[in-house]
Amino acid sequence: MTYQEKKSIVSIVAAILITGLYSAFKYAHYPAEELDAEALYHYWGAFVLVLLLVSILAHIVISIVFNIVFRVTTREKEPGFADELDKLIELKSNRNGFFVFILGFLLAMVSLVLNKPISNMFIILITAGFLSDITGSATKLYHYRKGV
Repeated sequence: MTYQEKKSIVSIVAAILITGLYSAFKYAHYPAEELDAEALYHYWGAFVLVLLLVSILAHIVISIVFNIVFRVTTREKEPGFADELDKLIELKSNRNGFFVFILGFLLAMVSLVLNKPISNMFIILITAGFLSDITGSATKLYHYRKGV
C-alpha cells in the first residue's frame, strides 16, 4: 500500500471520527425546550463554526502524527512533490467532493422552499460537508488503487 493510499484511509477515518464525536457531543447538549429563531440560529451557527475549527485543527494534528508514524514504521520519507498523476487524481477527487457538496446545498435549499424546519437545512449542509470530505478521500483512494 502506497503513502497516498494510507493517507486517504487515514483522512476518511479522521473525518468520520471528528464529525461523529463532535456531533455526538453537541447532540447531548442540544436544548430540550423549543428555541426561538434567534437562539436556534445562534446554536447552529456556533455548531458549524466550531466544527470547522475543530476539523481543521484535528486534520492538521492527525496529518502530522500520520507522517511521523509513517516515517518511523517504514523508514521512508513522505513524497515531497506531486507528479502529473497525483495532480490528476487531486483534481478528480476535488471535483467529486464539490459535486456532493453542491448536491447537498441544493437539497438544503429545497428544504427551505418546502417550509421544513431551519434545523433540517443546517443538518443537510453539515452532512453534505461531511460526505464531500469522505467522497474526495474515497475518490483518491480509488484512483490510487485502480488508476485513472
